[in-house]
Amino acid sequence: MPDQSKKPLQTSDHLTYDAIVIGSGISGGWAAKELCELGLKTLVLERGRNVEHIKDYPTATLDPWQFKHRGQMTREFLGENPLISKAAGFGEDDAHFFIKDKDHPYIQEKPFDWIRGYQVGGKSLTWGRACQRWSKYEFTNPERFGYGIAWPIGYDDVAPWYSHVEKFIGVCGNKDGIEAMPDGEFLPPFDMNCVQEVISKKISENYPDRHLVHARWAHLTKPNQLHLDQGRGKCQARNICMRGCPFGGYFSSVSSTLPWAKRTGNLTVRPFSVVHSVIYDEKLGKATGVKVIDTNTKEVIEYKAKIIFMNASALNTNLILLNSTSARFPNGLGNDNGLLGKYVAFQNYRASVTAGIDGFLDRYYFGRNPTELILANYRNLQRQETDYKGGFTTFMGAYRHQHPAETATDEIGGDYKDSLTEPGGWQVYMYLQGETVPKESNHVRLSKDQKDQWGIPLLITSVEYDDNDERMIQDFLTQSADMLQKAGCTNIEKHENKQAPGLDIHEMGGVRMGKDPKTSLLNQWNQLHLCKNVFVTDGACMTSTGNQSPSILYMALTARAANYAAGEIKKGNL
Repeated sequence: MPDQSKKPLQTSDHLTYDAIVIGSGISGGWAAKELCELGLKTLVLERGRNVEHIKDYPTATLDPWQFKHRGQMTREFLGENPLISKAAGFGEDDAHFFIKDKDHPYIQEKPFDWIRGYQVGGKSLTWGRACQRWSKYEFTNPERFGYGIAWPIGYDDVAPWYSHVEKFIGVCGNKDGIEAMPDGEFLPPFDMNCVQEVISKKISENYPDRHLVHARWAHLTKPNQLHLDQGRGKCQARNICMRGCPFGGYFSSVSSTLPWAKRTGNLTVRPFSVVHSVIYDEKLGKATGVKVIDTNTKEVIEYKAKIIFMNASALNTNLILLNSTSARFPNGLGNDNGLLGKYVAFQNYRASVTAGIDGFLDRYYFGRNPTELILANYRNLQRQETDYKGGFTTFMGAYRHQHPAETATDEIGGDYKDSLTEPGGWQVYMYLQGETVPKESNHVRLSKDQKDQWGIPLLITSVEYDDNDERMIQDFLTQSADMLQKAGCTNIEKHENKQAPGLDIHEMGGVRMGKDPKTSLLNQWNQLHLCKNVFVTDGACMTSTGNQSPSILYMALTARAANYAAGEIKKGNL
């Protein structure tokens, strides 16, 4: 019997569509949903295998003792996969949603950990689910304070699309009226535990301009009818989200946008399809389709469409566009200014602070809350006040040890077993999510002599931290330790993990938006300045990184661009 898992989904001899979407993750799923709802016959290309909601979550309901290695990876696997095994949340229970190191090699000119998920749904199956809106400051401050170019859009342009996305995916949170982290369309948040409540109150008392509040998360705490219509249900607070949620309690393109698009009858999804390049027609002056290599048969296929959406994830979108050469664009599609692949940036996750706090031993919490609190950015908002550029978000949590620390020395015997029936003391943590400064020197490019197994040039990453990042880290550590000390915490420890760029999994840029074609690749609608029927709406489009989690901005920008593109087609402009 042939291996059904290697069959493309909804294969068709039909090679012409209204729209092609490259990538099926968070932004690709949104492109498919919007375009299909607007009546466009849409082909979604995914380089990895097919994944269907519930059916393809093999570990979703397993208990720890049902795993052969109790959730750990073997020494042999770790030796063969030193890169992917460093990813946050990676383990025996979700390894099937990550690619092995050898499956898509790349060249690290400088250390860069490129974390990828090649399957239908992409990294929407394993994302962190944080959904804070950008503030107006994140759009304007790079230009105001001289560490970036101007965004061609502002918060007001994106706000209605944030609302559009939030209502559909389901975002829990609280309306706090914080200028640095705007309110949105929220479901009820999870409860703070007793220690979080106390620390939030103490920070407010000592720092009137700092607000430790509920973050915003893509979890259905109280589903609306729209979520039930998607076939999704309430989050069960299991906190094993990265295995895939059979309840649809968190948003992924597999549980939400792609099935919704499929209902229209306008969607075709083709997995096992590596996109080689975008095809540019010299006479027509526009892109006419894409060149695809079947990952199993190595067959080369060309699909045609009126518009193309690039949603392959930031670095793969850069790779595809750099490899899309023609007589008109010898250095990559739309790359007259030579900036394609440059100004690649990321977010800084290198610092954290941990502490204990006395008391509260008569209190616990319900369930395994999959969310954390957030301390909204309080640096460099209305003015430049520090010796570094940009701001940072702080995530915060509090929990109880599995058992009392004083009995943990002898992990055998009756006393130890008895201790497991009682939790230990409280621990507190804060960690950094910092803005970084996009620089031309931070770039990706194609290898001139090394290719992957499909004959496509390998990507070279040349990205690194700078002094600005180091100064931000030190400020975060000092400020966070001081706040915890004022909140009554003890045994405060500062940590700096020195991880390589990329491990944050928030890579951005390379095909940035801007007002001027001389300094950017995309306009205010995410169109290539020089090839108007190609849209880039994944992380590659980012002009700067901001300090909030970026995924919901990608979704909002995608929905906005897709509606614009469909309108332009109807007008006969594309």
